[in-house]
Amino acid sequence: MTFLSYLISGISLGSVYALIALGYTMVYGIAKMLNFAHGDVIMIGGFVVFTAVSSMNTSAPIAIVCGIIACVVLGVAIEKIAYKPLRNATPLAVLITAIGVSYFLQNLALIIFGSAAKNFPDILKLEDLQLAEGLTVTGEAVVTILITIVIMIVLTLFINYTKIGTAMQAVSEDRGAAQLMGVNVNTTISITFAIGSALAAVASVLLCASYPLLSPYTGAMPGIKAFTAAVFGGIGSIPGAMIGGILLGVIENLSKAYISTELSDAIVFGVLIIVLIVKPTGILGKKMNEKV
Repeated sequence: MTFLSYLISGISLGSVYALIALGYTMVYGIAKMLNFAHGDVIMIGGFVVFTAVSSMNTSAPIAIVCGIIACVVLGVAIEKIAYKPLRNATPLAVLITAIGVSYFLQNLALIIFGSAAKNFPDILKLEDLQLAEGLTVTGEAVVTILITIVIMIVLTLFINYTKIGTAMQAVSEDRGAAQLMGVNVNTTISITFAIGSALAAVASVLLCASYPLLSPYTGAMPGIKAFTAAVFGGIGSIPGAMIGGILLGVIENLSKAYISTELSDAIVFGVLIIVLIVKPTGILGKKMNEKV
C-alpha cells in the first residue's frame, strides 16, 4: 500500500471515531456528563443488525433501521435510569455508574450471544475503487468518509437552525436559565442521548463493515479512542470531535504502517498527552471561567 492508501484508510477509521466522539461531546456539552457506556451501545447496535440479518433474514436497510431504533431506545433508557438521578452528583459517582452500565451491557451480551466472536455479514456489498495507478481503496472507506461528512453537516445545521438545536445550546450554556425561559431540560437532554445513540448505531455498522468481527467487547476500544478523540478535538465541540476523530485515525493508521503495530495505541495516547500539555482544552475547546 502507498502512503496515500494508508492516509485514506486512516481518514476512514478516524471518521468512525468521529461519529462515536460526536455522541460523547454532545452529551458532555449539554448534560455535562461523560457517558462511558457509549462504546457498549455501539456493540449492542452491531448485534441487533447482526441478528436481524443472520437470524431474521431481513434486508440490510431494515436491519440498519432496527439497529438505530434499538440504540436510540437504549440510549434514552440509560439516561433516564442511570444518569438522570446523577445530574447533580459528583463526577466520581457518574464515572462509577457509567462503568457499571458498561459492564452490565457487556455481560448481558455475553449471556445472550456468548463470548465467541461472530463474523459480521457483508451488508453493504461494496466494491473496491481504483482511484489511480497503484491506489486502491475499499468501498467501505469511501462510504464511511462520505457518510461522516454528511452527518456532520446535517448535525451542524440541526444545532444552529432548529428549535430543538437552540434549546440544546441554551441548556449547554445555562441549564437553570434555559428552564426559566421555558425550555424542557429533561426532554432536551433525552433527545441529546437519542441523537448520540443513533450516531453510535451508524458507527457500529461502518465499523463492523470494515472490521467484520463482532463480540461483546467490540465497542470497548473504539469507545475509549473516540473519547480520546473528543478530548483531543475539544470536549463539547462538535467540529472538534470531527477533527479529533480524523486526526486520531490517521495517526493510528500511519503508526501501524510505518512504526509498529504494537506501539500504535501508545503513540496515539502519547500524542494526546502532548496536545493536552500544550493546549489543555483540546484543539477547538474553549476555556470556561466559572462564576464564584
